[in-house]
Amino acid sequence: MTEYLRIIKNIIYTPLSLIYGAVTYIRNKMFDFNILKSESFDIPVISVGNIAVGGTGKTPHTEYIISLLCEKYNMAMLSRGYKRKTSGFIMAFANCTPQDIGDEAYQIYQKYGNKIKVAVCENRVNGIKKIREIYPEINLIILDDAFQHRYVKPSLSIVLTEFNHPFYDDKLLPLGRLRESKHAIKERADIVIITKCPDDIKPVDFRLFKKHLTLYPYQKLYFSKYRYDRLCPIYTDASTYIPMLDIFTKKDIILAVTGIANPIPLIKYLKRYDTVVKVMHFPDHHNFSRADINDIEDVYLKLKGRYKIIITTEKDAVRLANNPYFPHRLKQHIFYQPINVEFLPYSNEQFDDYLVKEIERKNNNSK
Repeated sequence: MTEYLRIIKNIIYTPLSLIYGAVTYIRNKMFDFNILKSESFDIPVISVGNIAVGGTGKTPHTEYIISLLCEKYNMAMLSRGYKRKTSGFIMAFANCTPQDIGDEAYQIYQKYGNKIKVAVCENRVNGIKKIREIYPEINLIILDDAFQHRYVKPSLSIVLTEFNHPFYDDKLLPLGRLRESKHAIKERADIVIITKCPDDIKPVDFRLFKKHLTLYPYQKLYFSKYRYDRLCPIYTDASTYIPMLDIFTKKDIILAVTGIANPIPLIKYLKRYDTVVKVMHFPDHHNFSRADINDIEDVYLKLKGRYKIIITTEKDAVRLANNPYFPHRLKQHIFYQPINVEFLPYSNEQFDDYLVKEIERKNNNSK
């Protein structure tokens, strides 16, 4: 039955994928031939994006770059604010919510708002101009999820692809997950990062990726993985303890609640521990309704275990923390799992040094 459905899917989606590919090809050529205009700026602009739909780790890598550069530059991050309830240009402000600026921008503002400026705007060119008009001291801008947004010509384009779902094995939408042809990587990317690599990645894996990617000598290839830190409470006022997962046993239960594109790395990490893991998965960027919260509460209360906790992602945490329906009696039992980026096979210094030097070079050239 599965093979039959796959054949039907190919028959239906292949023509649509060809049409989609033709449209994106024509659009890109219009930029290449300067029919559609790409605008450059006299300060470094770093684009962090991907070529596939969702789940490649843009937010953790954007945060890594921010933490690396925020002490050296007057930085701003500009996002489109996906799934926000507002429109147009908005600077993040003290009492804003994920509904105002989107959950990714809100998460970054909560963590780095005292060090950088955060803004959202569908039109990235106007967004950059507005930021610089309000804050003329800004001398570096990061664009979130902007590889396909060609109206801005970035100084440096960083593209992410997952270890388990590399773009060279994928197909164009809707047959696959690619937003545009895989050839765009060689044409426009400066840095490619293979994300979510396993801890036991082997030398042969590095060689295979290099072979399949066939990047130009001036394009840099890096590999990264996630490092999971100690759990953090979502509701700090309600929490009386922070659980240590390594003391959990099969008598204890974790309810993993996720609303991201790819929760598999988190679930695999939690299942390393000697405990029971039950999963409730919602769509990417999911806004939890009253019914959703009631379902989570019902499932949690029915779990039978010595200790039971709810664990979610940092991105989901920013939405749940602002959710008016979340019950008070569960607030002390829900935590989020922080993640940090580590580069392989050596330390992070190789990536850090290259990025800093390349930004300085681009900055000097623009001046």
